[in-house]
Amino acid sequence: MKAAAPNLPDAKFLKTVFMHNLNRMYTGKCFLRDNLESLLNMASFKTLQLAMKEFSDGVTNQIERMEKIYELLKETPTNEPGNPIKSLIKDEFCLDEQQTIPLLNDLDLVLYVQLLEHVNITAYRMMIMVAKLLKYTEVKQELTENFDESVDNDKLFTLIAEEYLAV
Repeated sequence: MKAAAPNLPDAKFLKTVFMHNLNRMYTGKCFLRDNLESLLNMASFKTLQLAMKEFSDGVTNQIERMEKIYELLKETPTNEPGNPIKSLIKDEFCLDEQQTIPLLNDLDLVLYVQLLEHVNITAYRMMIMVAKLLKYTEVKQELTENFDESVDNDKLFTLIAEEYLAV
């Protein structure tokens, strides 16, 4: 039996999908911003401390871009129940268990941040596709900047992990 391609959803449904995911990202990022201090304080070595500061600044930038998207669409954020980003942040990937070896602690932090960035990359990629279908040119640009920033952060934390493990 040949599988049929799904019909392209209409614009109303696409906007619902878009807003659902934008709200998830926005509320997740705001929650992260409000709880970043504990993560920033965990880094043991200077390189990771600087990267965490850059990550923190990126979270703020991404929130500002999403607020601009809400303005462009004349929408307001809503809190989506069951937010997976909030769940990841609340769990803190077991980071509340301080390790006795600073390097192990830092590598846990790198893994956690990369996990968050991979969620961001996937979500932004999908929202960019939907924005393109809806012809939200300015919105697509803001999302692309957030996507690029998440990709850059992922690369930065990969380099840091390689630096730690190359010793």
